[in-house]
Amino acid sequence: MAEDNIINQKVVAVYLKKLDLRADAVANGVEALDALSTLPYDIVLMDVQMPEMDGLTATRQIRSPESAVLNHKIPVIAMTARAMKGDQEICMAAGMDDYVTKPITLETLTAVLEKWLPAEPCFGSRSQTGD
Repeated sequence: MAEDNIINQKVVAVYLKKLDLRADAVANGVEALDALSTLPYDIVLMDVQMPEMDGLTATRQIRSPESAVLNHKIPVIAMTARAMKGDQEICMAAGMDDYVTKPITLETLTAVLEKWLPAEPCFGSRSQTGD
C-alpha cells in the first residue's frame, strides 16, 4: 500500500486484516518502487497524491520495462479522494487497473480485491497484499 496519510494506512490495514490479508505500507511512490523491486507482491493499492513521487508517476514507472520492478503487470489500484469527472481516466491512462475513491469502505475494498487478487497469492494463504 502506497499511502502518505497514516490514518488512511491504518484504516486500510484494518480492512485488510478483516479479509485475512496483509500489506506493507510505504509513504510515497519512490518507496513503492523500491519495495516492488525487492518483493513479488500480488497487488498495489496506490494513493494518487503523495510527496516525492505521486501515484501516477510511480505507476508509469511500474509499467516501464526499464524499471527494476519485478512484475510490470502487477495490478495497481488507485486510491484517491479525487472524484471529479475525468480523474478515473487520468488514472487509467497512467497504467492503473482500477480506481476507488476515498473514504474507502470495506465493501469497496473487498470488491476490488476480489476482482484483482490472484486465486493463489504469492505468500501462501491470502497473506500478502500489495505495497
